[in-house]
Formats: sequence, structure tokens, C-alpha cells
Amino acid sequence: MYMKLAGALCAAVLALPVHAADLSNQVINIGSDTTYPPHEFIEDGVVKGFDVDVVAEICARIKCQPNWITTAWDGIFGKLQAGEFDMVVSGVTITEERDKIVDFSEPYIIVQQGVLMRVADQGKTIDDFKSGAMRLASQTGTTNATLGEELVGRDNLALFDAFNNAVVALQNGDVDGVIIDSTSAAAYEQEFAGELTVGITGLSSDPLGLVFQEGSQLQDAFNVGLAEIKADGTLDKLVLKWWPK
Repeated sequence: MYMKLAGALCAAVLALPVHAADLSNQVINIGSDTTYPPHEFIEDGVVKGFDVDVVAEICARIKCQPNWITTAWDGIFGKLQAGEFDMVVSGVTITEERDKIVDFSEPYIIVQQGVLMRVADQGKTIDDFKSGAMRLASQTGTTNATLGEELVGRDNLALFDAFNNAVVALQNGDVDGVIIDSTSAAAYEQEFAGELTVGITGLSSDPLGLVFQEGSQLQDAFNVGLAEIKADGTLDKLVLKWWPK
């Protein structure tokens, strides 16, 4: 596909010293907005996705049991700080602002931001959105929304509680594009082939990380597990599983 994720991943995840990390089968409660395929989504009542597989592989190595808790994106970091769960895994971009209130793992994937559009509008550029001729949408509280506002202005940006709702608005013609991570955009493009397409790519490159309470000892353990699945090729295999070439 247009994303060379495996190559970017190798450069992005820093080499870490690998040593024993054993959480003694501790249950790890994980907050996640499970409406963001293919990172995390619910199918047949089960939480699935790339992020879910990544955590499962890490937990297999550091001996823990993931327990996924579906929660709305809005307020998810506050709930983490309040102790409602032990960590957040939800396609979270690592930013300096967020790093002031939570701790991040090393990056586990690099994503680009792009614009999902109707096939009929393919060929339109970001300038068409900047001019006001077309209307952009995104999910509130995301780095996608922040970039969208920088690009087209707040008045020309519609915000939704979940990306699923923004995509429905796009299909209905209420908006003309959804600014979203390329990894998730590719999933929607595949699901709605012939109707939706990633019309604009490469707006920015962002590292995603696992999120912990400040000072949490889980951060070190998960970084060890992450380094292991990178070193043995498991992480690259998961990338290819969810985004086949």
C-alpha cells in the first residue's frame, strides 16, 4: 500500500536493553476508545485490532493479562489519572502536551495523517478545504482535529465524538473529508471500496505510544516487552497482518 509502515517502524522504535520483566500474570486494565479500526474495534462482542495484538504479544513476554475497557475518547486521560484503568491503548499520538500529564512507551508505530474523501472528489487538494469550498471533519480532542484546525480554521472543521460518526457524515455528504491517521483511513478505504478513498496523504508523521499514569512501573515492563517483539520480528509481522502490501 502507500504506507511503508514496516520500514518506518524499524527506524522509530528505539533499541532498548532487553532484560527479564515478569508481572506475575497481573491483570492490566486498559482503557480504549474501541471505535478506531484497525487499531481497536469490537467484532462479535470481542475487542480486536492491531493495538490489541501488540499488547497481547507484549503481555505474553512480560506475563500479564490484558483486560480491555471500552471508554469514550473524550476524557480518557483524566480517567487514567483517576485510576479507572492502568493504561490507555487507543492509537494515541505522543505529544509534548500529553507527556506533561501521562507517561508514554517508546513508539510502536509511525502514522501519517491524511484526508478520507468520497471517490467522486478524488483529485481535490487541501487548498479546496482551506478556501471553504469543502468542509473537513475529525474527532474532537485528537491530534487530527488540531491539525485540521491549523489547516482550514475552526469554522470549516466539523467535530464528532467518534471517527465512525465523522465517516457517516462524509458518506451522507454533510462534510467532504475526514482528517484521520492513514492507518485507520486505509481500513475505511477498504471497507467502503469504490465509495471512499484516501485522497490526501502525508500531512504529518506522528509516533503512537502506549500510555501510563505518571511514574507507573508498568512503563518499564512494557518497554521491555515492546523491545522484544521488535527484535524478534513479531511487530513487523503484525504490521503486515493488518496492512498487507
